[in-house]
Amino acid sequence: MWESVAAPLMGLMAAMAAAAPTPTPTPVPPVDAAPVLTSTPFGALPGQRVTHTITIAGGGTLTNTRVTFTTTADLDGVTARAEPGQCTASPRTIVCELGDLRLGAAPAVPRITITGRVRPGVPPGTVVRNRVSVTSVESTASGAQFASNAYLLPGSTATPTDPALESPAAASDVPPGRSMRVPAVAAVLLAGAVVAGALLTRGRLRRRPGPPPHGGV
Repeated sequence: MWESVAAPLMGLMAAMAAAAPTPTPTPVPPVDAAPVLTSTPFGALPGQRVTHTITIAGGGTLTNTRVTFTTTADLDGVTARAEPGQCTASPRTIVCELGDLRLGAAPAVPRITITGRVRPGVPPGTVVRNRVSVTSVESTASGAQFASNAYLLPGSTATPTDPALESPAAASDVPPGRSMRVPAVAAVLLAGAVVAGALLTRGRLRRRPGPPPHGGV
């Protein structure tokens, strides 16, 4: 008897479950997050200290947020501080784990401060490119957000100076290693020219006719 009652009851319950509407998942609100990168001073030269400040503007919730900063010029003595979160730093890459963020609702905007000195010896003409990326669980669908800046190191970092003026006395001095003596060959040629000139002059004097005798026509 129970079997005859249970079978129709199970069938009814299965039919009701099949007819029940499938719950619609709650849509995840879109996240509007944009990193902002500020470098001070912009265009820092080798040996100069620079500070990079990263903030995240926008609204929404980010889960397991990670911020990565890279640069093409090594930073000496680099330090990084995240509010909130923690960072690991190397001369060219800084990675900060910020956890879950509620943008637009926190009392302060998430901020990362990176300081260091541009390593001396970076060749002139190098393009220094600073780049920031923000990733989270939500970015797997929308993609990471980026911000960057870049500048070109000048051709020379030395301060040009005018050459020292040369004194008249120094200009008249004979350079080291040079002699004031006339070379032997030039002296012989000069002496020969003097002798030849004297003989030519004597010959001309001998051929000059004397004065006519007095009273003669």
